[in-house]
Amino acid sequence: MSKKLILIAFVVSLGGFLFGFDAGIISGVMNYAGPEFNLSDIQSGWVVSSPSFAAMIAMIFSGRLSDVVGRKKILIVVAFLYAISALFSAYATSYEMLYIARMIGGLAFGAALVLAPTYIAEISTADNRGKLVSIQQLNIVLGFFAAFLSNYYFNKYNTSGDSFFTDENVWRWMLGVELIPAILYFIFLFFIPRSPRWLFTKFRNEEAKQVLVSVYGEVKAEQETNSILNSLEGTTTKSEDKVKLKDLFKPALRFVLIVGLIVGVLQQITGINAVYFYATSIFKQTGIGTDAAFASGILLSSITVIFTFVAMYLIDRMGRRPLLLIGTAGIAISLLLCAYGFKQATYQLTSQSITELQFEGADKLSAFTDKVYENDVDFKNDMKSALGNQIYSKNDGAILESATSINATLVLIGVLGFIACFAFSLGPVMWVLLSELFPNKYRGFAIGVIAFVNSFISWVVQLIFPWELSNFGNALTFFIFGAIACIGFFVMLKILPETKGKSLEQIERELVTN
Repeated sequence: MSKKLILIAFVVSLGGFLFGFDAGIISGVMNYAGPEFNLSDIQSGWVVSSPSFAAMIAMIFSGRLSDVVGRKKILIVVAFLYAISALFSAYATSYEMLYIARMIGGLAFGAALVLAPTYIAEISTADNRGKLVSIQQLNIVLGFFAAFLSNYYFNKYNTSGDSFFTDENVWRWMLGVELIPAILYFIFLFFIPRSPRWLFTKFRNEEAKQVLVSVYGEVKAEQETNSILNSLEGTTTKSEDKVKLKDLFKPALRFVLIVGLIVGVLQQITGINAVYFYATSIFKQTGIGTDAAFASGILLSSITVIFTFVAMYLIDRMGRRPLLLIGTAGIAISLLLCAYGFKQATYQLTSQSITELQFEGADKLSAFTDKVYENDVDFKNDMKSALGNQIYSKNDGAILESATSINATLVLIGVLGFIACFAFSLGPVMWVLLSELFPNKYRGFAIGVIAFVNSFISWVVQLIFPWELSNFGNALTFFIFGAIACIGFFVMLKILPETKGKSLEQIERELVTN
C-alpha cells in the first residue's frame, strides 16, 4: 500500500475528524451554553441533535449529487461549510442562532460521512480497502479525542480563576477552535485526485487511468482498469446515468439493501451518539463531579482511538462479519452493565453536603435533608423544583457529586466497554461494508439513502436522550439501548455476509442477483 494512497485517504476523511470534533465539543459546550440560554431538555436535545437533522438532508442528496459532479467538488464545499459553521456557532447570540449555525455544520458532515468512504473505496483495491475506509473512522475518533482534550483544558482554565475565560465565553472558544482544522481540510482537498471509478462512469477513461497509474503504477493500474471496465460494460450508458430511488428496491438489490439498512440502523439505535454527544453529562450522573467528568471524556476518547486501530488491524484479517458480531455482543453486555450500575444508585443530601455546596440558593435544598431517593428521576425533579431549571443545570455536577451513592467504576467500565466494542465493530465496519455492498452504478446514491436513515436514527436518539434521562432515568435508558443491541446481534448472526478480500466487482457478482 503506497504512502500516497494512505495520504489521500487520510485527507479525504478529515471531514470525519471535524465530525468527531464537533460531536465531542458539544458535550462540554452544553454545560455552559445550556444554562446561559436556560434551555429545556428538548431545546438542549435540539441544539445537540440539529446537525444530525441537517445531515439527513445532505446524506440523501450528496451521494446522488456526487454521482453527477464528482466526489471531490462536493467535499470542497463540505470543508467550506464546516468553517462557516464553526465561526457562526462561536458568535451565537441566541438559542436559534446556535442551532442554525450547527445545522450548517450538519450539512457538511452529512455529506462527508457519505462521500469519504465512497471515494476511498473507489480508489482502493480489494486487499487494502478495509484498512483505508477505516481511516474515516480513525479520523472521527481522533476528532473526538481532540475535542475532549480541548474541552478539558478550556474547562480547567475556566475554573482555575483565570479572568480571561468565564462561564459566558468559554463555550464560544470551545466551538470556535474548530475553524482551524476546517480551513486546513479545505486547502488539502485541492491536492487530491478525482475518483477513478467515478471518472470511468463518466467515460473519462484516460483521466481515470492516469489517476490509477499515479497511485498504483502501470501494472496494477492496468488490472484495476480492466476489472472496472468489465463491471461497467453494458450497465452504464448516457441514458442510464441517473439512478432513482425505486431502482434500489429492484429484486436484484433487495438483499444488499436489507443488510445495509439493518447495519445502518443498528449503528445508531444502540445509542453511540447519545454517549459521545452527552459524555460529560453521563459521567456527571455517576456523581464524580464536573471536573472529573471532563477528564473521563479524555479516557473515553482514548479508548476509542486505541480500539479503532484494533479494527484497522483486524478488518482485513478477521473479516467484517466476525468483528460486527463480536462487537455487537460486547455492546449489549456493556450497556446492560451500565443499566445495572445505575439501577443500584441511591441519592441523599445531608446537612453537611448542602452546606458545602458553593452556589447561591443552595440553602433551598435543606428541605430535602437526609431524604433517600431510590432513583435519579425523583431526585432531580425535586432539585429542579427547589432551584429552578437554570440554577440546577449550572450546578448539577456538584449536586450529584454530593448526593450520589453508586458504584461509579461499574458504570465507567460499562461505558468504556461500549465505546471499545463499538470502535472495532459497528463504528468503522459499517462504512466499509456499505462501500462494498452496492454496484458501482448505485453506490453513491445507495450509501446516501442508508446514511440518511442512519442519520435520522442518530437525530432521534440525540434529541430525546435528555428527555429520556429526565423521565425514564439512567437505568431504564441504558437498558433499552442494551436490549436493542441484543436483538441486533441475533438478526446480524442470521443475515450478515462476508466481503473480506473480494473486489467490488466480485462482491457484486455474488450478492447482486440478476
